[in-house]
Amino acid sequence: MAQRSHGDLEVRRRVAEEAARLISEQGVRDFDAALRKAAEHLGVRQIRMLPRRADVESALGERQRLFQPQSQPQALASRREAALEAMDFFAPFEPRLVGAVLDGYADGLSAVCLHVFHDDADEVLRFLEERGIPYEQEQRRFRYGGDRAELRPALRFEAGGVPIDLSVFERGGLREAPLERGGDRPMRRANRAAVAALVDPSPPAGQPRRRGPESGS
Repeated sequence: MAQRSHGDLEVRRRVAEEAARLISEQGVRDFDAALRKAAEHLGVRQIRMLPRRADVESALGERQRLFQPQSQPQALASRREAALEAMDFFAPFEPRLVGAVLDGYADGLSAVCLHVFHDDADEVLRFLEERGIPYEQEQRRFRYGGDRAELRPALRFEAGGVPIDLSVFERGGLREAPLERGGDRPMRRANRAAVAALVDPSPPAGQPRRRGPESGS
């Protein structure tokens, strides 16, 4: 039993490392897709043998420390600055940062991913069109607890060479984050103040340094 358990752990480790390689080297942005490709490449067919999202994130972080010790932190910093600019631009829609840029594993291929909120999704489209910003549109599926799922509009465009990815929710969506892709935890989301603290973590003079930024709702 112990040998079998050790073997299972080894398989999961290999799948996680292969998924991390696909994300890092081939730009596979979807953790679910990366896991499927990694499992197929390694001949792993049993769902129970797949690692958790957290295992892939850990493997990705280790890979970036080994192979991108300078470029990844630089790319992350530039994208967090771009996220702040995008959040200022979309301030009327109460933007929240999600994904790789918030969680710290963004690289030069990563998009700045924002959740924006308005009860009329077309208002976001008109906002872009009135400012002459071309975009691509699709429908994106989000999962919630209790096996509930919703399709929401998703928009993608570039600003200053950085891809910006918007998912549009009704205002009530501020109260409940969807589940992360490839996991069962609610997505971590951050308001502008929390992102600004990531860009410049130094506290004002005379104030103690906080352990970490508040994510906000």
